[in-house]
Amino acid sequence: MQDATERIHQDILDSFDEELELELDDRELDDATLLPKSGRSHEEMLARRLYFRELFRMQAELVKLQDWVVATGHKVVILFEGRDAAGKGGVIKRIAQRLNPRVCRVAALPAPSDRERSQWYFQRYVCHLPAAGEIVLFDRSWYNRAGVERVMGFCTDEEYDEFFQSVPEFERMLVRSGIQLIKYWFSISDEEQNARFLSRLQDPLKQWKLSPMDLESRRRWEEYTKAKEVMLLRTHIDEARWWVVQGVDKKKARLNCIHHLLQQIPYVEVERPSITLPEREHHDDYVRRPVPNEIIVPEFY
Repeated sequence: MQDATERIHQDILDSFDEELELELDDRELDDATLLPKSGRSHEEMLARRLYFRELFRMQAELVKLQDWVVATGHKVVILFEGRDAAGKGGVIKRIAQRLNPRVCRVAALPAPSDRERSQWYFQRYVCHLPAAGEIVLFDRSWYNRAGVERVMGFCTDEEYDEFFQSVPEFERMLVRSGIQLIKYWFSISDEEQNARFLSRLQDPLKQWKLSPMDLESRRRWEEYTKAKEVMLLRTHIDEARWWVVQGVDKKKARLNCIHHLLQQIPYVEVERPSITLPEREHHDDYVRRPVPNEIIVPEFY
C-alpha cells in the first residue's frame, strides 16, 4: 500500500512538471524554479534539471529536423502504440510542442463509424498520411486491430488473420512510396499501469482519460500481453521495424524516445535566410477607431 501511495504521489508531481514545461525554457532553469518547497531531495532536483535541459535541447533539434523535412520534401509517419497510460500521449505532446502544426500534426482517430467499418480496413488511416514536407504522429494506428479489437472482440477471427496478411505489404507499399515509417511500442509494468490508473481516479483533471475501455484493459492485462507479443512477432519487418520504449519512468521514456527518433532521420541543419523586420507604414489619413465597450472582455484579473 505504501509503494502504491508513493507511485501515485510521483505521478501527481510529474503532472506538475508537465505544466511547468509549457511555461519554461532552458534560460529559466534555476534552483528557485526547480521548487525547493516540493519536498524533493537534492538528487531529485538535479535529475529534474537534467530532464528539462535535455528535453529543451532535443526540442531544438526537432525544430532543425522539421526545417530539413520541409526543405527536402521528406515524408515521415511515426506510430505510437502501447498499453493504456503507457505514456504515448506525453511523448507525442513533447515532440509536437514546439513544432509548426502545419508541418507536424497528430492523428488520433476516434472509434470507427458504421460507414468506416464497411470500408477497406486501412482506408480511414490513408487520408491522414503525409504529403511532402510533413510529419504525422499517429496516437494509436491501424494496429488497433491487433490489440484492442482482438482482445475486446471487435473484429472476427477472419478479419484478424487478414490484418496480419495485409499489414506487412501495406507498410512496404508506404515505404516504397517514399514515406519513412517508424513504429514505437511503449512498455510499462502491471504495477505501474495500476498506479497511473489510481492516480487518474483521484485527479479530477485526468479522470476523463479513464474510459470504460481503459478500465476493462486492467482486467484483461494478460490478454493484451498475448496480443502484443503476437503483433510484434508478426509485424516486425525490415522496412518498418518495431522499437520498444521502456516507459515505467515517464521522463526517461520521453527523453529516450525523442533521442532515438532524432537518430532515425538523416536531417542536417538548414540555413535560414536572415530576416529584417520592416518599418511600419504610417498614413496621415488613418485614424484608429475606438472599440465599443460592450464587446470588450471584462478585465477580471
